[in-house]
Amino acid sequence: MKADKQEIIKYAGWLGVALLAGGYLRYVVREEMGTFDKSLLIAGAVLVVLSLALNFRAVTGVFGRRSTKLGTNTAVLTVAVIAILAVINYLGYRHHKRLDLTSENLYSLSDQTRKIVSGLRQDVKIIKFDKVDDPGLREQIQDFKRLSGKISYERIDPQERRQLAEQYGVRSFGETIVTSGTRTEHLTATGEQDLVNAVLKVTRDKLKNVCFVESHNEKSTAASGAEGLSAVNGGLKNQNYETKTVDIVSAEVPKDCEVLVVAGPKKPLFSSEVENIGKYLDGGGKALLMIDADTDPQLGDLLKSWNIALGNDIVLDVSGVGRLFGLGAAAPIAREYGSHPITKDFNRAMTVLPSARSVKVADPSKTDVTTTELLKTSGASWAETDLKNPQAEFNEGKDTKGPVSLGVAASKRVGEKEARLVVIGDSDFASNQFVNQQANGDLFLNTINWLAQDEDLISIRPKSVTNRTISLTETQKNLIWLLTVIFLPAAVIFSGGYIWWKRR
Repeated sequence: MKADKQEIIKYAGWLGVALLAGGYLRYVVREEMGTFDKSLLIAGAVLVVLSLALNFRAVTGVFGRRSTKLGTNTAVLTVAVIAILAVINYLGYRHHKRLDLTSENLYSLSDQTRKIVSGLRQDVKIIKFDKVDDPGLREQIQDFKRLSGKISYERIDPQERRQLAEQYGVRSFGETIVTSGTRTEHLTATGEQDLVNAVLKVTRDKLKNVCFVESHNEKSTAASGAEGLSAVNGGLKNQNYETKTVDIVSAEVPKDCEVLVVAGPKKPLFSSEVENIGKYLDGGGKALLMIDADTDPQLGDLLKSWNIALGNDIVLDVSGVGRLFGLGAAAPIAREYGSHPITKDFNRAMTVLPSARSVKVADPSKTDVTTTELLKTSGASWAETDLKNPQAEFNEGKDTKGPVSLGVAASKRVGEKEARLVVIGDSDFASNQFVNQQANGDLFLNTINWLAQDEDLISIRPKSVTNRTISLTETQKNLIWLLTVIFLPAAVIFSGGYIWWKRR
């Protein structure tokens, strides 16, 4: 049967509409206007325009009918509603708001990310080398773009653009490149923390050295066991710090040490070491001293010159909060924080110090050194001075009633420089076993940031999902089985039978 010319024109018009819809849907799904998408849209538009032009008389005739006028009104209202929704959608895109109800704010950018990305001063390009796009990565980048116009993103097929892939040293599909200027970082994981760490590395010009003192059984940055510091060592490197160990028994603190760390010495420091630390600070140096309970590091005179008192005690906390972390009274929990850049964003977050001594400002009236007590325990705690008594109890006039200070930050001018010192009465909080508990990791890294004068890095970092698995004993399992399988069904059946009997 021979096809009618008008029918062919009509079908061509509908095909054009279909091509337009298909091209637009491909663009919406892929969020990228490719050559094929453009071809669909152009072909569709041409067919629709040709169909209307060749069938112009029939189209104008249709618009003269009463039913068409009613349909037109409906169409206008429909278009108006769609336009309103489009405007709302556009405003929502331009002024992005997200309601995150998770306790860890898993779907919101962390304070650290916001500070780093919004403070960018140079362009950063993120390139995904793969055949298909990663919707999760693209959404993450969109969040970054809302914070800074310095971020750009592109997906590239390494087979289509082999020269560019070779230029960046791409070896496999799925690799992500973060580049700025002449610096490039290769990523296999693209979580928020991975991206932020890469942005830091390509935008920071100088690598600062954090030096850890060794020779007195201090905690090691190379140790991956429970008492090691390999986790914080990795965190420091992610923030563009270099870490190394130094021996200051017979030599002064190296000049390239931006921050000196003494992490839980088990034996007293030699007098030459204490002298070298003092010289380093007097020259405008920065140091973190983490001193555990029941040790004597021989730092009394040095700390006295900084108006800091290190208590010969152990802090006990009987509030019961420590049980949340499987710890007892000997693990005080800090929930009160001083007004200081290190802890300004903690907002009563908990810090767990597994075995701590008190550290406080010696004389609050002195003004030659600026001091702040960083973190304190609750009122249900005290500093126990009788370290040999297994039955510890608070003794008025002998022990210090809580809240007890567990750390002090101090600074003073040394010529044109500013020397900084932080003393914390525990080193276990930064160990691999406890660094991921609550705000422990933030406390350590924020302290290093402040000492290194990298205040823009001080923040609350992204949190991981809390494990909410419920562990039941065999008795509890049996009880739940009896209640749900026996007693509850029996109660329902008995109630139904009783009601039937009464109404019979």
